[in-house]
Amino acid sequence: MVGRIDKKFCNDQCRFQYNNKKKRVHEAAILNINQQLRKNRTIIKSLNPVGKTTVRRSLLKNMGFSFDFFTHIYRTEKGTTYYFNYDYGYTLIEDEKIVLVTYQDYMDKKIYAIFQERKFN
Repeated sequence: MVGRIDKKFCNDQCRFQYNNKKKRVHEAAILNINQQLRKNRTIIKSLNPVGKTTVRRSLLKNMGFSFDFFTHIYRTEKGTTYYFNYDYGYTLIEDEKIVLVTYQDYMDKKIYAIFQERKFN
């Protein structure tokens, strides 16, 4: 190596490779979560072409849907909780039945109000 005594890398390519490898390890969890979120969205979208559909929980499970991952929650004034994967969501109505829905514009106001109440810093 030529240059400063405290030089860590032989050239820019070595430095890029080192940092990219280090970054890949840390971002593996993020990539896995995003992959599952996209898969959940694709499954709901394929089963819900008209905007609102009722399906069995077992059907979603068999297609690889994971109920552990969602992007946000919407609660109605009546107390119903909808779990969303981006713009497609679901709510549990019975032990085995689930209603699939598409995100609507009026939901934005409700979510914005929740963020204002909490005043996230």
